[in-house]
Amino acid sequence: MSFLGIDVGGTKVALRHAPAAPGTPAGPDTVVRWPAPGDAEADMRTLADAVRRACAGQPGPVTAVGVAVPATLDAAGRVRGWPNRPSWQGLHLRDRLAAMLPGALVRTADDGDLAALAEADAAGCPDLVHIGVGTGIGGGIVLGGRLCPGPDRGSCEVGHVVVDRMGERCDCGRRGCVQSVASGRTVLRRAAERAGREVGFEDLRQAWTDGEAWAVAPVTDGAMAVAAAAVSLAELVHPRLVTVGGGFADGMPGYVDEVARWAAELGRRPGPELTVRPAALGGLSSLDGAVLLARTAAGDRALAVDAPVPADALAA
Repeated sequence: MSFLGIDVGGTKVALRHAPAAPGTPAGPDTVVRWPAPGDAEADMRTLADAVRRACAGQPGPVTAVGVAVPATLDAAGRVRGWPNRPSWQGLHLRDRLAAMLPGALVRTADDGDLAALAEADAAGCPDLVHIGVGTGIGGGIVLGGRLCPGPDRGSCEVGHVVVDRMGERCDCGRRGCVQSVASGRTVLRRAAERAGREVGFEDLRQAWTDGEAWAVAPVTDGAMAVAAAAVSLAELVHPRLVTVGGGFADGMPGYVDEVARWAAELGRRPGPELTVRPAALGGLSSLDGAVLLARTAAGDRALAVDAPVPADALAA
């Protein structure tokens, strides 16, 4: 018996094979970049190859698969929409994965929700807000050890908290969502506009570290937007902890410190005490959450928080 976690991202997919035997280490993560967007079938071939690679040489059949997805799915596991890969519209993702792993239990859930659950589990904290800064902005809220608002009410769309009603248009069609300011894609575009040339992540990270103005301004704007979202959410749910992770935040030195600094600046006095820390799982929160979803759905374990999340609260 073993488990497979799959974290579907906007530019890549990450997989982790986890044996069920206690103390047995998981296999190395398999990370594959998607081909150029526009062909869902090419993506499915890439995913099928990645699944084969992740499971090759691993002991025992895969019992359950947990999948972290940024796309909006219907109850049957069909993609209703995903701006990053519009060709996935109508794709029956859950069925396609079941065909790749015959006999395995396949469960899907929002990547931000799973990241929040994994961070709550890692911290042993039942009341937590997680914000993931990557290609887009995701995240989730865990209260009393349970997802908020809950799987029957939809995912917690942290990335679409409005922080500037006169701001840029978000890919959701609204103006001023935190995603329209702070996503890795937006920050890189704004940095390129300031630099007057194409800018990659490594260029941006080095320039941010060196204090170059063309990099500092867009990264700081993004951190301020994330801080504004964190402070606003704290006013509503009073979390014990706010974690900030995701590939962009994890790879940008001092980014979470910048978010914490602006959150302290924006905080109301007296108001909710706000503790902002880097995600314990770094940029891998969603992948850890996907493995946790697989284990929990199969009854292998529950969350190590004060009020464990039952399997039916995880599965979508």
